[in-house]
Amino acid sequence: MRSQHPKELPFLVFANSKGEIEEYEGLQMAAQSAANYCKPNLEDLIELPEGSELFTLPGRLPVGIEKESGEPALLDTDPYDGTGTVQAVAAFMAPAYTSLYTTAYQTQDQHSPQLPLFAYTAVGWYDGKFWVTGFRSDRDKRQDTANFDQDLITLRTRKKLQQHPHNRLIQHLGKCCLTYCCPAARNFFLNRWEAPLPCSPVCNATCVGCISLQPSGCCASTQDRITFVPTVKEVSEIAIEHLTTAPLPIVSFGQGCEGEPLLQADLMERSIKAIRKATSKGTINLNTNGSLPDAVERLAKAGLDSIRISMNSAQLEKHTLYYRPKGFTLKDVEHSIQIMKRYQRHVSLNYFIFPGFTDDPDELAALSALIDKCHPDFIQLRNLNIDPEVYLRAIQHQPTQAPLGIRNWLGQLQTAHPDLQFGYFNPQVKK
Repeated sequence: MRSQHPKELPFLVFANSKGEIEEYEGLQMAAQSAANYCKPNLEDLIELPEGSELFTLPGRLPVGIEKESGEPALLDTDPYDGTGTVQAVAAFMAPAYTSLYTTAYQTQDQHSPQLPLFAYTAVGWYDGKFWVTGFRSDRDKRQDTANFDQDLITLRTRKKLQQHPHNRLIQHLGKCCLTYCCPAARNFFLNRWEAPLPCSPVCNATCVGCISLQPSGCCASTQDRITFVPTVKEVSEIAIEHLTTAPLPIVSFGQGCEGEPLLQADLMERSIKAIRKATSKGTINLNTNGSLPDAVERLAKAGLDSIRISMNSAQLEKHTLYYRPKGFTLKDVEHSIQIMKRYQRHVSLNYFIFPGFTDDPDELAALSALIDKCHPDFIQLRNLNIDPEVYLRAIQHQPTQAPLGIRNWLGQLQTAHPDLQFGYFNPQVKK
């Protein structure tokens, strides 16, 4: 059985000049909340979840905590040879886990490369194990590593691709599955739980942290964006079979491998009607930026069961600076939530978690006001995948008060909104 928390604060970990990760007992691990270094509490630490990855951070020096003074300290050379270069190390946690702090580091200079689009959680070493600052935010095991047998995935994916050579959407999901190991695509080919329905090659925002399209010369996108708009037949062929045969079935428009699905509202409306003509089973969901309320209403009327609206902030200025929207504002997003609630549909907020900003008192106040105004049902605690310094510059974060801490932030939300549910994945809607 895994230990719940370490008995002592773990040691700092760093990468040496060969890229090897080592621990240094001369310093304890530190954590970071926006620009603030801090010493994590033992209850903030869990063993590195299975399926997580460790990254070295080029051009960034690790910061630890001096055991005697409790103060932050920079590690600028290899402590074992006295001369070698070192790099900070971070953890990218597996799905269903939410970060409490980012890793503590200091960027060496302005020429240090921008970090890829991942979340960078603080990590340390104790008692022969890696420990991270995070918690499990959803008990659902739909994307747990132990549930994926690669040989079986490969076999079933290739079989379905051969069975549907003319369905471009199935072929696209095959690449998502076999090349990018997308958990949603893998579950589709394993015929279980939630299946993806990407449909839009275009977007009406240029998000700073877009994972499917980045400007040339910036950090690389983590996956290729879909290049075509599928037909109703291509969409419904996937959805109907999945909803009628899979356990706890959900099909979701709006994936990381596409732009904004609301720009394909006509396709989705016709697809939803075709799906519901064939079956009433399961949940039809839409992941979206919530930018087009009129389109949302069309989809609600057609039979859309749930919507998940992604948000980095409930403050107009911060939302605009991150999304860089084309033709919509946060007010449109709020209107979309209200429309879905008017039709008695389920609403989730895919609320990007970034320690030091998410738990800023001003942001908490804005989010709480939005919840009171719009009444969403659920908040998904998803880590924001982005270079921390890029994000803080992009949203022009200038706090007037100290951050609350993610645990305290979550506790205050739960107290203020007792009917609000929290998790990580799209829930299946009960009808």
